[in-house]
Amino acid sequence: MQSELQQLTAEIPVVQARARGEVRWFNQEKGYGFIAPDDGSDDVFVRYSAIDGDGFKTLAAGQQVTYERSDDGRGPRALQVRPA
Repeated sequence: MQSELQQLTAEIPVVQARARGEVRWFNQEKGYGFIAPDDGSDDVFVRYSAIDGDGFKTLAAGQQVTYERSDDGRGPRALQVRPA
């Protein structure tokens, strides 16, 4: 029972407080890129589906954004990305 609980909780992504950063690069054709956090931590992966808004979702290198940082075991990911 304990190991099942540990296994289930290990799969739940951990969401941290809203963060700020600058888009390092974003590939519009592939729909992903990376954000450089203002706090100097490792770059954060971002997919087009994590960008808030309607219509065509993209980011521009150098753009300031806010986002929720999540870690799903594969590394840091950005969720609910918005222009700063």
